[in-house]
Amino acid sequence: MDVVSDAISTVRLGRPSSSRVRVSGSWCTRLAPYDGAGFHVVLEGGCWLLPDGGAPVSLGAGDAVLLPHGTGHVIADSPVDAVAVERAVPFERWLEGTGPRRPRDGSGGVEMVCGKYRLDRSRVHPLMAELPEVVHLPNRVGSHPELRAVVDLLGRELGEARPGSCMAVPGLLDLFLIYVLRSWMAEATAGAWPAVLGDPVAAAALRALHSDPSAPWTNDRLATEAGVSRPTLARRFTTLVGRPPMAYLTWWRLTLAATLLRDTPDPLATIARRVGYGTPYALSHAFSREFGISPGRYRAEAAGRVAAG
Repeated sequence: MDVVSDAISTVRLGRPSSSRVRVSGSWCTRLAPYDGAGFHVVLEGGCWLLPDGGAPVSLGAGDAVLLPHGTGHVIADSPVDAVAVERAVPFERWLEGTGPRRPRDGSGGVEMVCGKYRLDRSRVHPLMAELPEVVHLPNRVGSHPELRAVVDLLGRELGEARPGSCMAVPGLLDLFLIYVLRSWMAEATAGAWPAVLGDPVAAAALRALHSDPSAPWTNDRLATEAGVSRPTLARRFTTLVGRPPMAYLTWWRLTLAATLLRDTPDPLATIARRVGYGTPYALSHAFSREFGISPGRYRAEAAGRVAAG
């Protein structure tokens, strides 16, 4: 695994959901804050997005927008004022057809894909935590071709019933999330993690740790893997990541253990071996010290969060 894949897998719950919508005329709908991440892709036409506490965002054909922290927001055919926000139709009811005006001939208006990912925010990788409230990727000729390809395929799959679409759509939504994160990192002018993953030393060390977290890593071994001296690794890694390499490894092992407790029925002894601890007791002690909760209690509470979703 790599850092981005692991950052997503630790928070993902269940399968993403999405709907393709075509509307025209005057419309305004509100999506309440959500314990996950929402997204919109404009296939045709244009609309406006107003995030809670943020500035309006104009969306045009081909634009993709991700709200990674589940920020509540309004989407509408035109810029909205406070009165319009108060009168916005709740998204679920709007989606059923009671709010939007759908063109009879299928022309005009705006066509878009709206959806969301379920996320478990109890253990969030710092890469995901530092994402802005709104990640807006405007459609520009020649930019992010992989993302554009996924958007095109997603629109086609949702536009008509095709054999295998029940498997194709969730897979495309997974790719969409990955490509949005890649595109954001490529364009980001702020934030620590784009710089971390762009640094050859820190990136090499992280790639090694995430590829085999159970290995008996030491600073010397990791420095050799990154192709630098131990002092250089310690300085570069700590400056960029915010903690020394072995401290990051400990945190990641315990975060991975939490994910396995949530997502698998594996006994604690099996999980301990997978994340580099010699005994279940050693993992339980470290887990309780790091997160303030025992592995058993964490597993029970995580099962409740999954069921509640």
